[in-house]
Amino acid sequence: MTLDLTGLTGLASTSPLARKPAEMPGLALAYIGDAVWEILVREHLLCKGEMKPDRLHKHATTYVKAKAQSDALHLLLPDLTEEEQGVVKRGRNAQSGSRPKNADMIDYRHATGFESLIGYLYMERRHDRLKELSERAMAWLIEHTAPTIIQPKKKGY
Repeated sequence: MTLDLTGLTGLASTSPLARKPAEMPGLALAYIGDAVWEILVREHLLCKGEMKPDRLHKHATTYVKAKAQSDALHLLLPDLTEEEQGVVKRGRNAQSGSRPKNADMIDYRHATGFESLIGYLYMERRHDRLKELSERAMAWLIEHTAPTIIQPKKKGY
């Protein structure tokens, strides 16, 4: 599975950052990481041919729910650099003040760590590493948790 981050790269602001990503709070990185991961998932679904909004939403939730992100993080952890592991820990250990609605607290915290990592790589403009880790996470989720996307029938002309 190959993700094309060209469009995502184009979304990145060229404005100078008020703080370096390494100095940003874990929850701030998770905030942007959540959005970046959501875009990657949605693009993946559209590229696979799913077009119905209700099915798009159903499929997307299997990738973006806390359990899926927690599982993806555990897959990636052994291959993360010390710097990346530090970002994950900052996100995981951050106190959000809210309780997860549809997940247990451990998965929720690990998911926040995953989103912090995605946000950090995006804000650092390390798109090659973001692509590498996102592709691995997405491929694993497709194989282990995501429902099969039925390709729509092609209309003959």
